[in-house]
Formats: sequence, structure tokens, C-alpha cells
Amino acid sequence: MSDAVRVLVVDNEALIASFVEDALSDGGFEACSVHSGEAALSTFRDGHEGCRALLTDVNLGDGISGWELARQVREITPGFPVVYMTSASAPDWNSQRVDGSILIEKPFAPAQLAAAVSQLLDNGASPG
Repeated sequence: MSDAVRVLVVDNEALIASFVEDALSDGGFEACSVHSGEAALSTFRDGHEGCRALLTDVNLGDGISGWELARQVREITPGFPVVYMTSASAPDWNSQRVDGSILIEKPFAPAQLAAAVSQLLDNGASPG
């Protein structure tokens, strides 16, 4: 699986992160999971060339939100593929999202995650 596309997964709930990792793996991707926006930014800065997409929950508890995380990632690498996951914040997507992103509302089917990442990668979004 070393040639699989790596996806940076950010969710502060371990069970959801595990579910997302399994769903991505089933879809042919490799997940690199962290549990806060700050940890995601650190991971992205330290080795973002290894990850080709960001899959983030919007509400990450204390610290920066998924909205802010995506904006900061895009400042570092314009056009980086972003998929948001949320249950309560979907109405804010139009005003908070980064351009070219996708939002998946919870609860979702596992296949939706891989399909969303594939869609962004197939549409030519690139990490740099």
C-alpha cells in the first residue's frame, strides 16, 4: 500500500477517525490521522508532500476549526484538495469553505469519503 495516495485525516473523536481511516483504506487510500487542527498543521508543515488531500471535521474542539485549518493549509499550498465533514455546520459551508472544496454531512456512507477525495484529485486539484 506504499503507492496509495495519502490523506491527512483530522477528527478529534477517535472512533470517527478510525471509521474514516477504514473507509479510506477500503477506497484505496492511506490515512494519516491526527486529532486537532494544530497537530494537522504541524504534520502538514513537516511533511505535507506525503499527503495529497485534507479530510477534516469542521468542529475540532478547542483550538482552530476545520474551516481555519483548510484556510491555513491553502495559504501554504494553494489548490490543496479539501474535504470537510460535519453534522451541525453544513449551513456555514458557503461562507466558510475554501474554493473547490467538498462537504460531506454526517452521518455518511464510508464510500462517500473515498469518492469525495477521488473527485477532487480527478478534477485536477493538486498539492502544489
